[in-house]
Amino acid sequence: MASRRLALLSPLVAWGLLSGQESAHAGGQLEEPLIDAVRSSLAFAINQQAPPVPEFSEPQAQQAYQRWLVRNSERIKRQKPEWQVRQEFLQTLWYESRRAGLEPALVLGLVQVESNFRKFAISSAGARGYMQVMPFWTRVLGDGDASRLFHLQTNLRFGCVILRHYLDREKGDLFMALGRYNGSRGKAAYPDAVLGAKKRWD
Repeated sequence: MASRRLALLSPLVAWGLLSGQESAHAGGQLEEPLIDAVRSSLAFAINQQAPPVPEFSEPQAQQAYQRWLVRNSERIKRQKPEWQVRQEFLQTLWYESRRAGLEPALVLGLVQVESNFRKFAISSAGARGYMQVMPFWTRVLGDGDASRLFHLQTNLRFGCVILRHYLDREKGDLFMALGRYNGSRGKAAYPDAVLGAKKRWD
C-alpha cells in the first residue's frame, strides 16, 4: 500500500520520502580510469582560478541575471536567511554553471536533491558539500585535500566540471549523465528527482 502511494507522488517527493529529507544522496560516483588528456583537461578546468563575478556584454543580459538573482534568492530564503550569503551562493552557482556550459536551473535542482543547500553535508559514502563531490576527485584532479570541498566555489567548481565531464561521456544524454553522477547509471529515480527539481528553478 505504501509503495502504491509513493508511485502516485512526483519522483522528487518520492525520492525525498524514501531517502530522508536531511540525508545527502551522492556517493556512488565511481573512480574510473581517465586518459591523461582528459585528466589534464579536467584538472585545468578545476584549477583555473577566477573570482565568480558575472560579466555581461549587454544590459539586457545583466537585467535578466538580476531578475534571476532576486527570484531565486526568495526561493532559498528558508535555507539561507542572510541576504549576503544567498547572493554569494547564487552568484557563484550561476558563474560556475555557465562556465561549465550547464543550465543554472539544472545545478540548482541537483544541489536541492543532493544536499538541500547544506554547505557541510556529508553522505554515508563520504561525498561532501553542496554538490556531494566524492573526495577521490581531489586526489585525481587536485592536491588531495578533501576539506577544500566545503569551500563554496571549490565545491561548485568540482561538481559542475564533473557533471560536464559525465555529460560529454554520455554524448549529451542528461538522463544517463545524472545517473553516472549519482552512481546509478541507467536507473530512473535519481535523474527523475533532479529533473523534477530543475522545473522549480526554470
